[in-house]
Amino acid sequence: MSTTDAASDRESLRDLAVRVATEAGELAREGQAGITVLDTKSSPTDVVTKMDQATEDLIRTRLLAERPGDAVLGEEGGEEAGDGSGTSGVRWVVDPIDGTVNYLYGHHDWAVSIAAEVDGVVVAAAVNVPRRGEMYEAVLGGGARLNGRTLQAPPAVPLEQALVATGFGYRSERRVHQARVLLEVIPRVRDIRRGGSAAVDLVGLASGRVNAYYERGLHVWDWAAPGLVAGEAGLRVGGLHGRPPGEDLVIAGRPELYEALQELLEPLGADTDG
Repeated sequence: MSTTDAASDRESLRDLAVRVATEAGELAREGQAGITVLDTKSSPTDVVTKMDQATEDLIRTRLLAERPGDAVLGEEGGEEAGDGSGTSGVRWVVDPIDGTVNYLYGHHDWAVSIAAEVDGVVVAAAVNVPRRGEMYEAVLGGGARLNGRTLQAPPAVPLEQALVATGFGYRSERRVHQARVLLEVIPRVRDIRRGGSAAVDLVGLASGRVNAYYERGLHVWDWAAPGLVAGEAGLRVGGLHGRPPGEDLVIAGRPELYEALQELLEPLGADTDG
């Protein structure tokens, strides 16, 4: 496949992600009022609602109707292939409602995230934040956009002037250690923000609402789509010790600020549970 053909295919994957994320976001937005907890997952604080499941069902249906040879990995329903084969080399990574607790309590910071991987590499993404009226999209090597406009993250600031976003796990023992880490971070930065949605945090970083971000315990569906948006907006997204982003830790920021935050977090064991 030529470079031009590959770019065109990535753009078509992005366009599909945007269309489906738009429809899914509208479904979830309309269903937010009066929503209640349907079940819990890893702990009593890790909730799922009927709209998480309904939104993921819609996303799966739309993606596989257009591309039945693809696979879909979703937070709620696991992995499946439309025709049973999954031989196209494309896997969709889906978080139907990232920030479910925010969603449950009527807050605005939740998102629908859809990423397309080709042979394990995220190449296209859409992140819809419906209550903010924001659609983020990206193509690997093709840049990021917010509501159709080119998105470029602001320049780095020194660590001591950085507004840093983070999040906490659902298990109490993990939260205790994360609080210890936070006690060491707060005196070294401008301030901390805890928004409640990794996807909204990462795309907000790309649009300049915060300067840097770190969090332990994320899954691939939490960072795949917003991570590509952030990366294409000029940010570095990864883990400690040169590792890629993963469940141990995700760090994001302009490269020089990323390095400073990494140096602060590494001796604190931010990628462990203490």
